[in-house]
Amino acid sequence: MQIRYFAWLRERIGTGAEEVETDAKTVVALIEELKTRSDAHAFAFSDTAAIRAAVDQDLVPFDAPVTGAKEVAFFPPMTGG
Repeated sequence: MQIRYFAWLRERIGTGAEEVETDAKTVVALIEELKTRSDAHAFAFSDTAAIRAAVDQDLVPFDAPVTGAKEVAFFPPMTGG
C-alpha cells in the first residue's frame, strides 16, 4: 500500500510517500503501526486530532477500513477561504 504524507507530516517524517505492507484493518490501526516505524513517525502522529486521512482519495474517518486500499494519505485539516 502506498502511504502519502502532506504538509508538516511530510516534513516531520522526512518523505512524501512510502510503500508499506500492513495487516491493519482500519486507518487508526495503520496509524498505530506507522508510529512504530521510527521516532519521526511517532512524532508526526503524536496528535491525531490535527490529522485527516483519505483512503484511495476519499476523505474518511479513522475507523474506516483500509483493507484492499491502494493508497492512504495523511494531511492536516483543510481550511476554506
